[in-house]
Amino acid sequence: MKEPLMPSHTTQRTPIGRALGIGAALSLVVGVILLAFAWPSVTSEPKDLPVGIVGPDASVSQVEERIADEADGAVALERYDDRDAAVAAIEQREAYGAIVLGDASTDAPEVLTATAASPAVAQLLNGLAAQLQTGIDEQVRAALPAQLQQVVQSALQAAMQAAASGQPGDASAAPSLPELPQATVTVTDVVPLADSDPRGTGLAAAMFPLVLGGMLGGIAISLTVIGAMRRVVAVAAYSVGGGLVLAGILQGWFGALQGDYWLNASAIALAVAAIAAPITGLVALIGRAGIAVGAVLFVLVGNPISAATVPVEFLATPWGAIGQWMPPGAAGTLLRDLSYFPDAPMAFPWLVLATWAAVGILLSLVGHFRTAGGAESDAEAAHADEELAAAGASVDAGSATSDGRDAAPVG
Repeated sequence: MKEPLMPSHTTQRTPIGRALGIGAALSLVVGVILLAFAWPSVTSEPKDLPVGIVGPDASVSQVEERIADEADGAVALERYDDRDAAVAAIEQREAYGAIVLGDASTDAPEVLTATAASPAVAQLLNGLAAQLQTGIDEQVRAALPAQLQQVVQSALQAAMQAAASGQPGDASAAPSLPELPQATVTVTDVVPLADSDPRGTGLAAAMFPLVLGGMLGGIAISLTVIGAMRRVVAVAAYSVGGGLVLAGILQGWFGALQGDYWLNASAIALAVAAIAAPITGLVALIGRAGIAVGAVLFVLVGNPISAATVPVEFLATPWGAIGQWMPPGAAGTLLRDLSYFPDAPMAFPWLVLATWAAVGILLSLVGHFRTAGGAESDAEAAHADEELAAAGASVDAGSATSDGRDAAPVG
């Protein structure tokens, strides 16, 4: 009987120095991930938020000075001719709100907000309304002593005149305290959030799953589909299906999206394609390393600066603006505009998403025509390895069967 075959190789343990190095490197990776997601939130603060103001020049100048002293650069006031112009600016997303002072001193100021644009900014404007009310109350209290003094003097003069004439004074003719103007600041939400998503959490929370869905689709297609055009077709099918499904969930089930379902589905489909297509293109161009590049580009960079949960002005300059040039930021802006701001210009986010999708397709074609490397070579090599492994298993099984026959006793 033959001796059992011994393995031709032995397992080599990882050197301790290399193990320590890998652990240290991974700890740095965790730190980078934490910074990528936490830094925008920790450092976010309002800066130069565009807010309209309407009213007489004297009143506007007074409010501008007060806000400049108390808002600490959070608000940048822009003058508009009238209330209608300010409302139009809010609906077109040129301003987050407005302060309407009125045409006369007796008119109560009005603060216009747009909770759908940003609940955080709407809360800030509510605070400004409270400050305006405090200022009005202080002016009334400051004017009260002078008015009382005037009343007392008028009463003394009337009494002295009555005494000089020797006739009793007429009580009905005595001056009375003038009626003080009562001005209460009103707050009007021009573009409120829907009742189905009153805090806007559904729309904000949907952005990261959308980014993750585009990533997973691009990775899965890169690893399972061979052929540049076949990958393009797979990305297109995945994007269309993902747009229909996600829009159905976000709008029909959660109520996070408003407006036309088909427009929302188209926007989501293009957003998914804008993330999945570049990943398949990078994999076709540089191999499996393209997956890591895509993850860094869209998850660690694009998503934290997308301004999906806070206004662009809350992020450090120029990261908020850069985020709008990437798929997560453009998708978040486009979906918010489609739901709540149909009058806002939307050509830019549509163009950004379409450009990323087109670049991904172009990378796939370039990678396909490269003479070396690419995901197709990786996939073919993987299939070749599987075939060799299967063939080796067959040989081993055959050898084992042969050994069994050799070891069997001869009858």
